[in-house]
Amino acid sequence: MPPIRFVRVAPLLALGLALPSAAGAQDATLDPAKIDQVLEAAHAKYASVTDGANADYIPALAKVPSNLFGIALVTPDGKVHAVGDADTLFAIESISKVFTMAAVMQESGEEVFLDTVGVDATGQVFNSIDAIEQYKGHQMNPLVNPGAIATTGMLKGSTDKQKWSKVLAAHEAFAGHKLTVNKEVYESEAATNQRNRAIAMLMAAYGFIQDDPIMVNDVYTRQCSINVSAKDLAVMAGTLANGGRNPVTRKQVVDTDHIPQILAVMATAGLYDDAGIWLYKTGLPAKSGVGGGIIAAAPNKFGIAAFSPPLDAAGNSVRAQLAIRDIVDALGANLYASTPH
Repeated sequence: MPPIRFVRVAPLLALGLALPSAAGAQDATLDPAKIDQVLEAAHAKYASVTDGANADYIPALAKVPSNLFGIALVTPDGKVHAVGDADTLFAIESISKVFTMAAVMQESGEEVFLDTVGVDATGQVFNSIDAIEQYKGHQMNPLVNPGAIATTGMLKGSTDKQKWSKVLAAHEAFAGHKLTVNKEVYESEAATNQRNRAIAMLMAAYGFIQDDPIMVNDVYTRQCSINVSAKDLAVMAGTLANGGRNPVTRKQVVDTDHIPQILAVMATAGLYDDAGIWLYKTGLPAKSGVGGGIIAAAPNKFGIAAFSPPLDAAGNSVRAQLAIRDIVDALGANLYASTPH
């Protein structure tokens, strides 16, 4: 039997053919008053939850007030809805992996990940060294640490300055304004990231990092230390939900053709070891970070972000998960939901 070959077909719109209406596109316009009501209800419901604990393996994160709790949602028309501590700045951490992945995809095409770090879940913890050895650096996924560090290294340019400028530019384009690095978090992470340095060296040994792995890991560490607010993250998630176009600035940040692949990887490995549980309960691609943030994208409907530092055992914000789940249910945004006709 000859091998199966997959062929990219020209988009239907380019051929002059109409696309069928997607469930998410039919009711893209949500009532702004209802959005505000739903956000306020979720915030009030979960503000008193005390489960979880701040990440403490990065000392600076342990010092962030655990009572902080903010939610923001951005619709494709650029309207920003927010409640609670949605303007408070915190370190983006692993959520940054999504936007560096998008930058590499924009620069080198979506096939680059299939040919290098892979897109499947590793089946092991996010910073597993065993997984690197098991797969010899392949199938690491851009959203777990080995694949994410290698992804940062895949940005074109051999120097720290060249790679960092692209990382920061991508995040600023998604957020729609200038961003800065949380110096305290960066210095705290840089002093305690021996495991990530080992991961970078091992990925380089298997040929998945071509430049100086210590330099690449340092760029990655700065990337994770970028300061954002829940509002920033909601705009960034809203860009993913809006075909790669920033809903506030109206700038096309990443090609629309790349969005399905980005969201697919988020669905596969977005919430560490609980990615499957999250998808089971919400039906939305998402990404979390140990700084306490979570983003989720409902294509054609909204991008949402929530922030609260206390994490569960898997490393995901307790309050943020609960709030986003309620909001997704209330707004009918589960991508797998359908109505019989």
